[in-house]
Amino acid sequence: METMRANVFHGVNDIRVEEVLRPRAGFGEVVIKITLTTICGTDLHILRGEYPVKPGLVIGHEPVGVISELGPGVTGYDVGDRVLVGAITPCGQCRACLSAHWAQCGHGDDTQALGGWRFGNTIHGAQAEYLLVPNAQANLAKIPDGVTDEQVVLLADIASTGFSGAESGGVKIGNTVVVFAQGPIGLCATAGARLMGASLVIGVDGDPHRREVARKMGADIVLDPANQDVVAEIKRLTGGGVDVAIEALGLQETFENCLRSLRPGGTLSSLGVYSGKLQMPYDAFAAGLGDIRVVTTLCPGGKERMRRLIETVRAGRVDLTPLLTHSCTLDEIVGGYDLFGSRRDNVLKVAIRP
Repeated sequence: METMRANVFHGVNDIRVEEVLRPRAGFGEVVIKITLTTICGTDLHILRGEYPVKPGLVIGHEPVGVISELGPGVTGYDVGDRVLVGAITPCGQCRACLSAHWAQCGHGDDTQALGGWRFGNTIHGAQAEYLLVPNAQANLAKIPDGVTDEQVVLLADIASTGFSGAESGGVKIGNTVVVFAQGPIGLCATAGARLMGASLVIGVDGDPHRREVARKMGADIVLDPANQDVVAEIKRLTGGGVDVAIEALGLQETFENCLRSLRPGGTLSSLGVYSGKLQMPYDAFAAGLGDIRVVTTLCPGGKERMRRLIETVRAGRVDLTPLLTHSCTLDEIVGGYDLFGSRRDNVLKVAIRP
């Protein structure tokens, strides 16, 4: 039987690159040869035991590759096509999908906690030489000639998630927006707010390099929470508060600061993944009388979402390649995790080239 190299999770702080069985395509499925993938913050949560997955699982969920095998029932694609696959793989047929809640696809299991996220969560993921794509007809987005892997790989997850922070928050032309935390997803949220037409985008982060990158991604003003009262400064800059505050870290402190930065009638768009107890301070919430809206978002996926994002990149509306700061091979991935997790050398995203 054919094998391949893959990054396998064995337990807390225990990942190993080893030989595993190469997948084969069944009905409605496709196997792609991975040409580029990444390490995501969620992968760090898995490695550290903060998000449980089964030992023996190949992890990773940001795949770009070339079709190597087509299963029965998949039409409109050919072996050799370059494709992007979203981290969220909706089936297109369940109640969530048919209600246009693609990210919440249960794949036939309505109890699944995190919707359509399957790669590296409930099925084998993308940090490998080959990847089996379920419901391929709904999830394969062809990459046009002239568009590089590096230009589109981040669309699979962090860009789709970050942009959706602005979309779900209802950012309109002329709105004021603050994005708390300028990690990879926060930087994409900053770019998304600019894409949606915000007239003023404020980025908040304690890391000077990330503040610098935030300016390149569309922030008009960057604030350092270590050196100033950012909530007071945001209210001063906006004349009372922003229209939309995007939380991209998942901490009580940043959640509260988002609330406190809003004008009455504003929207808190939450992208962070929270653990423990998240409290809603009644004063920041205007005792429930401030017409404040709180929305959450899971990364939108599916081939039409990926197609639209690819076209946005191809049109030159956004350039995500500056976020790919480091690169390594699959065999070097353990070191890549160490670099990414320690945030050394101004790392933002580590590209993996199997």
